[in-house]
Amino acid sequence: MKKIYHLSSCNTCQRIIKDLEPLDGFTLQDIKTETITPEELAEMRELTDSYESLFSRRAVLYRERGLGNQNLGEDDYKNLILEQYTFLKRPVIINDGEIFIGNSKKVVAAAKEAIHS
Repeated sequence: MKKIYHLSSCNTCQRIIKDLEPLDGFTLQDIKTETITPEELAEMRELTDSYESLFSRRAVLYRERGLGNQNLGEDDYKNLILEQYTFLKRPVIINDGEIFIGNSKKVVAAAKEAIHS
């Protein structure tokens, strides 16, 4: 599978997608307009070590709900991501069984190398 979960209104996501082009064979899914399904989230989870690694602590709702003061477990991270798209760390790039999560330069460079090698 070749897929990128992103937010079309996120300038960082759009910059990264442009940097990764050409993206032959990739499906782009705007997580705001096309909700992440439990099956899609489970597929992401199979490629990484935890739901927590897919979770964004930068989301405004994370601070608003005081989630930093709570002891969250794997089920909590999973349910929060499914409840609200902003809790997914973006972008999530899946390239034939490899997953790249987030927008750090190191992650983006690794994704670009994997896609174009």
